[in-house]
Amino acid sequence: MKRITIIFAAMLTGFAAVAQTTTNEKKDEGYKFTVIKELPVTPVKNQAKAGTCWDYAGTAFIEAELLRMGKGEYDLSEMFNAYNDYCDRAMAAIRTHGDISFSQGGCFGDLLHVMEQYGLVPEEQMRPGVMYRDSLSNHSELSAMTNPMVKAAAGSSSLQSDSNYQLLCMKAIRAVHQVYLGVPPEQFTYKGKSYTPQSFYKSTGLNADDYIQITAFLHEPLYKTFAVESPDNWRHDLSYNVTLDELLEITDYAIQEGYPVGWDADVSEQGFRLGNKKGFCVLPATSVDNNALAGSDLAHWTGMTAKAIQDEAAEHPTPQRWVTPEERQLGWDNHETNDDHLMLIYGTAKDQMGNEYYLVKNSWGNYNGEFKGMFFCSKAYFRYKTITILIHKDALSKNMKKKLGVK
Repeated sequence: MKRITIIFAAMLTGFAAVAQTTTNEKKDEGYKFTVIKELPVTPVKNQAKAGTCWDYAGTAFIEAELLRMGKGEYDLSEMFNAYNDYCDRAMAAIRTHGDISFSQGGCFGDLLHVMEQYGLVPEEQMRPGVMYRDSLSNHSELSAMTNPMVKAAAGSSSLQSDSNYQLLCMKAIRAVHQVYLGVPPEQFTYKGKSYTPQSFYKSTGLNADDYIQITAFLHEPLYKTFAVESPDNWRHDLSYNVTLDELLEITDYAIQEGYPVGWDADVSEQGFRLGNKKGFCVLPATSVDNNALAGSDLAHWTGMTAKAIQDEAAEHPTPQRWVTPEERQLGWDNHETNDDHLMLIYGTAKDQMGNEYYLVKNSWGNYNGEFKGMFFCSKAYFRYKTITILIHKDALSKNMKKKLGVK
């Protein structure tokens, strides 16, 4: 009997070792992505110490659009865009006596306005960091200089002007921005041709009016436009409101048809922080529900705490949380979801568990190893944390164009 017990114990030990090996292999496998669709994009840039993700993401979007249009690869100047938008925002803050905030942040609409009103210039005309012997942006000192200037002007009851009735405070604000960002060119040569910023913009074939923003909230009527209530949407640009399911359908359709998608999102969620440096962004399901557990090992996931699932999600795929429109709305209304960061979506993919993802181009340089500044965002995360998307109006299906009244 004793010999049988020893043999049985050895068998159990063997089974345990096999089980442990299997578990380790599962964890060691990590995330394995299969790309379904990938659109061409320009190389990743680094916004460094500038809060201008709107500028870098918007410029990346426009550069991807030029590739889609068969115009070739462009490297456009973010500093030209930032200079013009900063000055516009300063003037708006002054005119509203400070009701419009003055900051580095912004939305996709800022890039479209700058492009339409001031034009575009190549990167070589206004490079980041040049004015302070660097190759990357650092707008910290710039803001420290200009924030008090704008605040003082916005709070004044009588501003001085020159002989042409131009505000002296704005001349001073523009001068400081030129010291730190460079002087916008009035005329320049590019590939042997002479341009102004406006004529260069027109030469690309771009039209700012061709681009629309789309969102999905419950507090405004469907298929109408409204200004999303973000402090950085200081221009009060309008977005079309659709259902949450339609927001994903529109994004999927655009990518499938070859159109890049600008993405304005919240990146404060733990699922972004835990994996972004490794090349993924997820929204793990931390409670049991049939949708989240579809196709998974039910016994395994139902026996785990929320923290344990989060920990596993840092190592390999887990079931994803598929939020309701009501949950998404509450996240926006209670300020859990904020207008944090803008990026570019340029493809779709799946992991080995079947979770679906978007390919995302970021603007933080090559910070995450083999992915070199790109990452995979789960559609579950996108569904919960998207503020707005930016697309060409022709990226809409015929049915959706009809619903929105877009021509």
